[in-house]
Amino acid sequence: MAMLLEDIVRSVELWLNLIKKPQPYVDPSLDPVLLVPGIAGSILKAVDKDSGGKEERVWVRILAADYTCRTKLWSRFDPQTGRSVTLDPKTNIVVPDDRYGLHAIDVLDPDMIIGRDCVYYFHDMIVEMIKWGFQEGKTLFGFGYDFRQSNRLPETLECLAKKLESVYKASGGKKINIISHSMGGLLVKCFMSLHSDIFEKYVKNWIAIAAPFRGAPGFVTSTFLNGMSFVEGWEQNFFISKWSMHQLLIECPSIYELMACPHFHWQHVPVLEIWREKKDNGGNSQIILESYPPEESIQVFKDALSSNTVVYDGEDLPLPFNFDILKWADETQKVLSRAKVPPGVKFYNIYGIDLETPHSVCYGSSEVPVTDLPELQFCEPKYISVNGDGTVPAESAKADGLNAEARVGVPGEHRGILSDHHLFRILKHWLKADSDPFYNPINDYVILPTAFEIERHKENGFQFTSLKEEWEIISEEEDDHDNMVNRKPFVSSICVSQTGDDRSSPAEACATVTVHPHGEGKQHVELNALSVSVDA
Repeated sequence: MAMLLEDIVRSVELWLNLIKKPQPYVDPSLDPVLLVPGIAGSILKAVDKDSGGKEERVWVRILAADYTCRTKLWSRFDPQTGRSVTLDPKTNIVVPDDRYGLHAIDVLDPDMIIGRDCVYYFHDMIVEMIKWGFQEGKTLFGFGYDFRQSNRLPETLECLAKKLESVYKASGGKKINIISHSMGGLLVKCFMSLHSDIFEKYVKNWIAIAAPFRGAPGFVTSTFLNGMSFVEGWEQNFFISKWSMHQLLIECPSIYELMACPHFHWQHVPVLEIWREKKDNGGNSQIILESYPPEESIQVFKDALSSNTVVYDGEDLPLPFNFDILKWADETQKVLSRAKVPPGVKFYNIYGIDLETPHSVCYGSSEVPVTDLPELQFCEPKYISVNGDGTVPAESAKADGLNAEARVGVPGEHRGILSDHHLFRILKHWLKADSDPFYNPINDYVILPTAFEIERHKENGFQFTSLKEEWEIISEEEDDHDNMVNRKPFVSSICVSQTGDDRSSPAEACATVTVHPHGEGKQHVELNALSVSVDA
């Protein structure tokens, strides 16, 4: 009851302007941050050219989502310009720039209420960074883009250049920290490769999160043949169908640029496997398992999609595997391979780990083989998985090919990692938004020195040195509190010695380390050491 009365009094005071509304904490010393999302990570709006510029959100939405995708987002690739052009000639796709670009990459469907977290993109990170003292429009900005397009499309890179300049000016001439996620890392890398002078002028640090630097083999293979779902579970019933996404992505350069890099030295080469039923010269059926590495898989995509069509505006449109886009994507790979981090810019790489991640894909089985390749569009894929974030293999995400200040693996799911507090802790440290000089992002612990004593004395021709040091180690590990408290201290010892020679005296040292578990990720460590040497 007291709390309710307190709330009422506070509301009345605010209404009467007796007290000021609490203002968010702002740290003016922070350098600006620009958030760059990955594929499907930006709100897209369709502008109707014939109705005076009327706008309609087409990605992401619930009501009429599938119909809107087919009528407004489906596109065809133009090899002359490198753009995917919307089939509807009256529609122009744009990205909203409200809230300094943050609106488009925050909550992808602002109208969604139930299950809203499934359409969060950078939302949790934005909320967290505001707590650290970042301010929208001063030190926090977003860059949304049409993710259907190539990561090296000149129009997109020109927009990014303008964004960097505007952020630089808005923050009073401070250099920018770019935080990219997923395919956004390829976009930033293309920009850095093609416009290194602009990148060096405006960028201080670039932090790439879950970037598919060498592709996302399992994800892309199944996407080409079966489509993809933006969300999983019951929510996917309200979004664009896998089939509609399939037809959309076949004409998107961005998805071709996520194919497995064929020239990368994979620990295990990603393959496309198909159980096939074939007949020998005698007419007898044989069931064999065919295996195709990345470059050979292209012929399978071609054959499987040879008869793929969509109906648009009453007309049948063929949508086969697009070799013009593949050629464009090959050039993008060359651009990416030439990228170097400019002097004065620091690059950091965070990649997801500890989840089974599709790497190779298998269709059919020895009991139910595939007869004709076009059947693959209707087959359920089975995956051979590797370590990663569920979408991008860790091996691919780590292989940035750049001079990195640090590469850190964080357990987490590809998009869910953007809400991970372990990730936030690392970002806060690298962005200089904390005041903890003892935090180690690579190992994710804090070491706090609590005691240090050293004594030296000589006796009977020997020199004795004793050392006592203590630390508190704080980590994020979620150990059971009761077990930690009841766990006995861990004691370890070590001894080293050296024989004397012309330049040094004989000496011996022994040390004992005692670790006291305290629970809640805390441990108290004591070091006691004694060395004895002949006094020269």
